[in-house]
Amino acid sequence: MDLSWNEQLRDQFDFHWGIVRPRLGRMSDEAYFFEPVGGCWSVRPRGTSTAPVAVGQGAMTIDYAFPEPSPPPVTTIAWRLAHITIGVLAERNASHFGRAAVSYETWEYAPTAAGAIAQLDAEVATWSAGVAALGEEGLARPCGPAEGPYADHPLATLVLHINRELLHHLSEVALMLDLHTHAPEGLRPTGA
Repeated sequence: MDLSWNEQLRDQFDFHWGIVRPRLGRMSDEAYFFEPVGGCWSVRPRGTSTAPVAVGQGAMTIDYAFPEPSPPPVTTIAWRLAHITIGVLAERNASHFGRAAVSYETWEYAPTAAGAIAQLDAEVATWSAGVAALGEEGLARPCGPAEGPYADHPLATLVLHINRELLHHLSEVALMLDLHTHAPEGLRPTGA
C-alpha cells in the first residue's frame, strides 16, 4: 500500500475546515463580539479593555493576562479567531514557512468578522501550502529551536499538534456561533 502521511495529515485538517469554514462566512459582527457571560476576554477598541493586559497594533487590542487566571475567562469568537490566527498559525508560519515575524503585540486585530476571517484564511493557506511542501521527508525533519523543548521532535509532531489545536478551537468557534444564534433575547446584543 502506497500511503502518504503528508497527505493524510492535510486531509485530516481539510475535512474539518470544509465543515467549519462555510459557517464562518455567515458570521455577523454581533456574533464575532458576542459575550455570553460577563468578564469575557475579547478583541476590543484600544483603551476599552479591563483585562490585566491588552496588546496589539492599530485600533484594536486583545485581552489577556500572564499568568492566566484560574479559571480562565470565557473568550469571544473574536478572541478565539485571533488566537488561532496568530498563536496557532502565524507564529508557526513565521518559524517554518517564511512568513514575516509576528506576535500578539505586533498584530493588527480585525475590527470585523469579515476582516478576522480574511486574516485566518491567509494563515490557513500559508500553513497548508507549507505542510504540503514538506513532503514525506520534511515531516521527519526536526522542528528546530522555534519549538523550544520540542526542537528535536519531527515536524510531523508539530503538524499533528497544530491539527489538534485547529480542530479544538474551530469547534469552540462553531459552538459559540450556535450559542449566539440560540441565545435568549436578554443575552443577545442589541440589534442581533
